[in-house]
Amino acid sequence: MKEVRSMKKKVLLFCLGFLASVFMFAEKSQATEGAPIKIGYLATLTGEGSTWGQHERDGALLAVKEVNENGGLLGRPVELICYDIKGKPEDAVGAIRKLIFDDKVVAIGGSNYSGIQLAVAPIADAQKVPVVSSTASNPAVTVDPDTGKVRPYMFRITYTDPYQGAVIADYLIKKCGSTKLAVIGDIGDAYSEGLTEFVTKRAAELGAEYKFWAYRGGDVDFRAQITEAKAWGADAVALTMLYKEMGLVIKQAADLGWRPFFMGGDGYGPGIYEIAGDAMEGTFWLYPVSNDDPLLAGLIDKFTKEYDRAPNEILNVTFGYDILQMIINAIKVADTDNTAAIRDAIENTKDLKVTHFTWTVDKETHNPVNKPGAILKSTGGKLEYLETWTPQAGF
Repeated sequence: MKEVRSMKKKVLLFCLGFLASVFMFAEKSQATEGAPIKIGYLATLTGEGSTWGQHERDGALLAVKEVNENGGLLGRPVELICYDIKGKPEDAVGAIRKLIFDDKVVAIGGSNYSGIQLAVAPIADAQKVPVVSSTASNPAVTVDPDTGKVRPYMFRITYTDPYQGAVIADYLIKKCGSTKLAVIGDIGDAYSEGLTEFVTKRAAELGAEYKFWAYRGGDVDFRAQITEAKAWGADAVALTMLYKEMGLVIKQAADLGWRPFFMGGDGYGPGIYEIAGDAMEGTFWLYPVSNDDPLLAGLIDKFTKEYDRAPNEILNVTFGYDILQMIINAIKVADTDNTAAIRDAIENTKDLKVTHFTWTVDKETHNPVNKPGAILKSTGGKLEYLETWTPQAGF
């Protein structure tokens, strides 16, 4: 009888132990299912360029707050983990390692620097964690120039420098009616050379005459190039350089009594008005987004209410917010937090409506297809939104 009782006791203890282990497993499983889905962000929060990074972070946080208010993802809350990379590649490498190995993020947004993206790309690809950059516009960010192959886990929301050059030519020729396009650029600067290459390529595609006038960094007198372009009969000028030189060209052309259509890209800076003065009136500019774009009104209102201040850098707010929209959508489509599946969902994104455009990913480059640009016009001493321009061919 004692042996029977002992056996019953052992069976009972075994059953209790088994049930306890089941409950512990169930609690552990439930805790795992309820754990947040972590998304990383690389942003410059201190030092030079910090206002851009802070606005991107705040835009991303706004998107995370909204998705959590609507039930989260996969039945779980979303958590944004943002590290200050201080605008330095070495800090970004440390940050992305921490995000991947310590925080276990499923995807990463940012940064806005091409050099930083090139530094983190090998890590993202090796660890199979997708990264969607904001304003990093160098083509090498998403396509390895040595192999010509797309970097599998690197994506971007902005257009590339060459694409920007093509849009400038497209607008000057198709909208402004230019038939003889002058291009002035720096032959020693990679940014300028990229814009120049694709301005001229697009001009050739559209059947317009074009001619290039070069200068070298540090030059401040452009009257020789301006005089020759005017004599050639140019009716428009594509400025493929940064704001200081653009301002000098515009001012010196006005001094020489020449006012063709001028158009520059995102090398523009507010200091250009101090250089060009009244000669800026009527010039055109290409930028990824504009404060005055009606599409951004709702986001600006939401940002202002959330942070009790209006955004100073609407481009970065929009990109931070929309990058998170892309990642959130990819997680929904993949229906998992598996990073490779999320990457596949991002790559196969087609016609995703985000704040400022409809996003389709080019599988060969991981760039957005036919990304529209905001056309701005200098009016009354400031740049005003004119229209959104989307090329219809050749892109």
